[in-house]
Amino acid sequence: MHDLGSGSVLAQLEALVDGWDGSIERRYCHLANAAAFLYEQMADIIWLGFYLTFGSEGTLMLGPFQGKLACTDIQFGRGVCGKAAQEGKSVRVADVHTFVDHIACDSASNSELVVPLFDSNHQVVGVLDVDSSSFSRFSEDDQQLLEGAAKILSRALWT
Repeated sequence: MHDLGSGSVLAQLEALVDGWDGSIERRYCHLANAAAFLYEQMADIIWLGFYLTFGSEGTLMLGPFQGKLACTDIQFGRGVCGKAAQEGKSVRVADVHTFVDHIACDSASNSELVVPLFDSNHQVVGVLDVDSSSFSRFSEDDQQLLEGAAKILSRALWT
């Protein structure tokens, strides 16, 4: 596990997703590598991945991830992912069992951090979702790091 507070993690992520050709296929390729890379950098997590906006009805659809099987479709406003997507801001939950309308894709999840991704028009195009089996796993530093990662991914893959 590396020091997530170091700029080197974000620099490595930026290099990993550099050179996007504009295709959907390459976007998914880069997101798959980003999920694997970030998953390896963080301790005490059980799931890390992306949900991407789908259609015009405010739906998030499962994208590249690391971890156990996951929910495939989440409506904006539902659960932690849907709330982050609807509000366009990060949501950090110390105990998901106290979060109204939490969607339990994995019963082992106890805390969660979700960070939105934006296109160049500042429209939500997806979320970066991280789960842990520990309560209160995610700190302000984790949130700032993942918000930095989301900015890199948004800028690199949604121009």
